[in-house]
Amino acid sequence: MSATRILVLGGKAGIVRKAAALGFAVVHVQKPSAFDPAVVPHCAQLLLLDYQDVPTVTAVVRALHERQPVARVFTQTEAAQAVAGHLTDTLGLPGNGARTTRLLHDKPALRALLNAEGIGPVPTLTNPGREELRAFVRTHGAAVLKPTMGSGSLGVRKIRSVDEVDPAWAWREEFGLDEFMVEQLLLGEELSVETFSAGGRHRVVAVTGKDTGGGVVELGHVVPAAITEEETAAVRSLVTAVLDAVGLVDGPAHTELILTADGPRVVEAHSRRGGDRINDLVRLVHGIDLEEATYRLAAEADPLPGEHPAEGAAAIRFLVAEPGVVTAVTGIEAAEAAEGVTQVDVQVDAGDTVHELRWSEDRCGHVLVRAADAATAERLARQAAGLIRISTEPAAAEDDPATLGDLLAEVDEVLDPFAAARTA
Repeated sequence: MSATRILVLGGKAGIVRKAAALGFAVVHVQKPSAFDPAVVPHCAQLLLLDYQDVPTVTAVVRALHERQPVARVFTQTEAAQAVAGHLTDTLGLPGNGARTTRLLHDKPALRALLNAEGIGPVPTLTNPGREELRAFVRTHGAAVLKPTMGSGSLGVRKIRSVDEVDPAWAWREEFGLDEFMVEQLLLGEELSVETFSAGGRHRVVAVTGKDTGGGVVELGHVVPAAITEEETAAVRSLVTAVLDAVGLVDGPAHTELILTADGPRVVEAHSRRGGDRINDLVRLVHGIDLEEATYRLAAEADPLPGEHPAEGAAAIRFLVAEPGVVTAVTGIEAAEAAEGVTQVDVQVDAGDTVHELRWSEDRCGHVLVRAADAATAERLARQAAGLIRISTEPAAAEDDPATLGDLLAEVDEVLDPFAAARTA
């Protein structure tokens, strides 16, 4: 009996290896710029083409499906979510279709739906003028300005008072953020909710606590979040309502929210497992791998039956450094030997350039720990990360600061592949 064929868009070699290890024949579509030879042994077929080139990937995948059908279309990366939904509909396959994946990728569309349904309403404007923005901040006290699509805190800026409107507007223009939205700045504890759905039934797997240090880029996570039973119930109710509203059918979802004084409010949501190694935290604490469970939807009606209660806690702390050229990295061995540490990953070395913390890609690595409870896990992660010192010296000043387009070009992505298709 031949193995079930599945289509996997994007992702690193480890993601594809998991699918192959489960016995699936993987048809992997990857951008040439992201090709890793390590993926080859895990692929039944490898297509090196830009999966964000919607007309091309649609034509190629449709032709392949006619000759050798695939059972499902999967992706574990944000850049391919909307394309995966489009292909699911195009091929007539089960799973989350274009409407759902688009709503969870298009932030103004999601906010408009939630506000219309009365699901944790949040004041918002899309592409306001400067004076509209000023009036919005004056009315609501503070705001957050961000792109209409994207992830990793790319292009996100807080506006805490009317006095900050003009500097924020100048930054937006300089950064090249043409399609943007503003929302009331939500105050409270930041969380994300990791769920898994099967046949339209949603199961909350874990609630993740977050630390941004008062900024917009996440500096740490912990599973489980230290919140009360009452708060957990409110969070579960809100997230379930959100997933029902967008029509999520199957697979993981990662919903970011803030526990405000008026109850939980959604920041954004995605039809994928959480990034930032949250899947590792969930696996350590709850004993399940959401990436593997996603692929198993191609063979099982419900890959995660029953309950998966937390056993202990796990935390991750991201490494940051002063902007400049790295001169030395020390303390790695000490961090690896520290209490509770299960993984240390330092992604910079002498000669590399560290940028100011513009988005998640500017972090320098991480330390991951496991402990008996959330407070201990967070403390040990901070301590272990503090053992690693990344020394830098000032770099030559850049003539022109990086724009949104520059940063996206570095990772070979566009925010809206369908807009690119319409203008091609």
